[in-house]
Amino acid sequence: MPRLITIDPGKSKCGLVLAEISEKKVYEAIIVKSELIENYVRNLIAAEDISKIIIGNGTTSRDIREKLHFFKKEIITFEEKNTTYRAKARYFELFPISGLKFLIPREFFILNKNLDAISALIILEDYCKIKFTLNHNIDFKTWLK
Repeated sequence: MPRLITIDPGKSKCGLVLAEISEKKVYEAIIVKSELIENYVRNLIAAEDISKIIIGNGTTSRDIREKLHFFKKEIITFEEKNTTYRAKARYFELFPISGLKFLIPREFFILNKNLDAISALIILEDYCKIKFTLNHNIDFKTWLK
């Protein structure tokens, strides 16, 4: 089944999600340095049947779109307003706090630098108008440097 890629673009790093709409599942979520995004997407396209790429319309979206000129299928620019802010709440939906961790302020569990992949997930969910689940235990804080 065809999958799609969603990218939350940034100057130094991008959040990237690989998902399948029909199954409503996320198969990969990662944070990639911006200069590596082109090669990373090329590798994904070589390994997966990608039907489209959705790019958030924020910081450097035009630059990322130009880097992905080799992708001959549909590239969509989509609204990403407030996704980083919303990613904080979505993080705790995906990874609920349990046990004695409830006594610690929630802000200690996430850092803004780790929210880019969840922001990409929110862009995807807004675009598709559905919530996605994780295929397996995905760590949204994984960095490709």
